[in-house]
Amino acid sequence: MFDIAFVEMLVVMLVALLVIGPEKLPKVARTVGHFWGSVQRYVSKVKTDISNDVAFAEARKFHGDISEDVATLGNSVKQAELTVAQRVLHAQHREPEVISEPLAEPSTSTKRD
Repeated sequence: MFDIAFVEMLVVMLVALLVIGPEKLPKVARTVGHFWGSVQRYVSKVKTDISNDVAFAEARKFHGDISEDVATLGNSVKQAELTVAQRVLHAQHREPEVISEPLAEPSTSTKRD
């Protein structure tokens, strides 16, 4: 997270030892450690919350896309049903076709030799 080299950390520890003193340094280090742990937990929780919110937003968008697709498919099915129903009604109310030519009778041909 921070770009601190080992030498820089050693200098900070040496200054802390001189400023705080050897008697209070363990207590201060423990307090800083607890504080650092709570900061890490807080950052982890915020990252998890953001990740969950992004996933929830994606799921909501996906649900909306699926709902649109289902609605479109439903409209297509209804349109097809209406078309089929119209054709069936048209076929039921249509006059039967009258054949204007009589059926041809089989010819009986006899060969004459």
